[in-house]
Amino acid sequence: MCGIVGYIGNQNSQGILVEGLKKLEYRGYDSAGIAVFTKDGLQIVKSLGRLANLENKLEGHPLVGSAGIGHTRWATHGKPSDANSHPHTDETHKFSVVHNGIIENYLELKEQLMAEGRHFSSETDTEVISHLIAREYDGDIVKAVQKAIQFMRGAFALGVLTEYEPDKLVAVRQASPLIIGLGDGENFIGSDIPALLEYTRNVYILNDGEMAVLSRDAVELMTIEGNFISREMITVDWDAVTAEKGGYEHFMLKEIHEQPKAYRDTMLGRMNPEGTKVILPELKMTEEQIKNIKNVQIVACGTAYHAGLVGRNLIESLARIPVENDIASEYRYRSPIVTPETLVIVVSQSGETADTLAALREGHANGAHVLAITNVVGSSIAREADDVLVTLAGPEIAVASTKAYTSQIIAFALFALYLAEVRGTQSEKEIAHILAAMQSLPEQVESILEKKDDIKAYAEHISKHEHLFYLGRGVDYAVAQESSLKLKEISYIHSEAYAAGELKHGTLALIEEGVPVIALATQEAVLEKTVSNIKEVKARGGEVLAITHQEHVNDLLKSVDRVIAIPKTLPMLTPALSIVTTQLLAYYASLALGHDVDKPRNLAKSVTVE
Repeated sequence: MCGIVGYIGNQNSQGILVEGLKKLEYRGYDSAGIAVFTKDGLQIVKSLGRLANLENKLEGHPLVGSAGIGHTRWATHGKPSDANSHPHTDETHKFSVVHNGIIENYLELKEQLMAEGRHFSSETDTEVISHLIAREYDGDIVKAVQKAIQFMRGAFALGVLTEYEPDKLVAVRQASPLIIGLGDGENFIGSDIPALLEYTRNVYILNDGEMAVLSRDAVELMTIEGNFISREMITVDWDAVTAEKGGYEHFMLKEIHEQPKAYRDTMLGRMNPEGTKVILPELKMTEEQIKNIKNVQIVACGTAYHAGLVGRNLIESLARIPVENDIASEYRYRSPIVTPETLVIVVSQSGETADTLAALREGHANGAHVLAITNVVGSSIAREADDVLVTLAGPEIAVASTKAYTSQIIAFALFALYLAEVRGTQSEKEIAHILAAMQSLPEQVESILEKKDDIKAYAEHISKHEHLFYLGRGVDYAVAQESSLKLKEISYIHSEAYAAGELKHGTLALIEEGVPVIALATQEAVLEKTVSNIKEVKARGGEVLAITHQEHVNDLLKSVDRVIAIPKTLPMLTPALSIVTTQLLAYYASLALGHDVDKPRNLAKSVTVE
């Protein structure tokens, strides 16, 4: 899950490569490097750590040349180090490669190449690629790359340069994202669109098994077998400012504040003018197919998996279809029972999550209809699914997902209501009532954001503790799991989420004097039981913060230490509000501890390897 960039044109490439890498550093930041054709040949500068370390090196050793490639790394093979940083070369230093993905058979290939007398200088799988290309080179870099990738098994997006043909930049995509940017007398490659927006809005999105040959004045697209192809150019209409912090201290805080807009945008055009009926014109599923659905399997990873837990509640409550949730990395290996009447829903912010893509293919292989919920049009998951619901959250830069998660909840609500309409499991009046409540959510989120100073004060308090627990029942438990993940991934405070009713089955042993416990208490049907569980925690010395509706504040203050009130909405929609509070708690706790909020240690934004 690394980020790659490439440039060939008439400008000095160093600045363009570094700026592109800054937009991709969310994909990995263990190390960074660039390779540039200079008057002295192919030159490489790379460095362990953040991109700033590379910039410092380049100040003392600038690379001057109009063609180059760059890389920001999240380590998969070989520890983070200067030697393991990309770009990699063969031992002659005439061929240079940047790579996003994993070469699964690299050890086998490395042994073969070493037996042939080739010497390696890193522990990475990527270095194998540069040696393969060098071995296969016979005066044509395009053919050499095509021959080399025939030996490789795995996922790869590649940028390749050779000193022998300095007027060409070769790009390849196989199961890892890659974008081609088109300019005037210059062309670009990048792992993601934000890396290119400063320079061009005209792009090609490569599909798996495709490659591009870039020169200053042209881009040739072809399959990896060498068959030329044509592709419609896409003009990106994103405002480049959306990829910047916009005055906020961190991308995460900016993206938390963008949630009201993300809610509105995801709902936009998906209701009739009266706001009483869901309209999903992008779906290809027929009404007959929808009526024949016997079960639903929601498959995702991490935060998207937690959105799927809320989605399960929405689909079962509204459409009355049984739903299972699966972690994508486990799905294939449990031999899931899938029939043509099974609907598999895969959820991924990036649309490139490797495990989720594999689950999608497993669903297809077993005859299921697959619906994707993703934030990226043209992503692998979006292209391979039978149907797609795009969440219109816009670019999300912070590693910790916020607006992508809540937009996924909105998408699930819309889809569940659509199923209910078609299957007749809810009345028109009830559907209109729920849609009205959904349209109020953006304004309600804004009211939560206005009270962020109160949340900040409590976050600074919990930042002094090593352990914290979240409790909840029903969808509150689903939100507790996502809330706990947010706190862990950016503050590094040990946090766990538990179903409140499970406390007495072992978890109470962890509660001791002064331990913070955050109880989500928004579900009217189980509120009394949740309060009972809170009292169990208090009896063991736990310090409890409750998140609830304003009407329950006074009663809850008799049992808890503090209360944060959120606006009232329908119980099934409450996750879209309560999570905003816990996102802010995680953010301010991390800030109080002095951590890098946008780039938590050991994590990367888009997990494109298994």
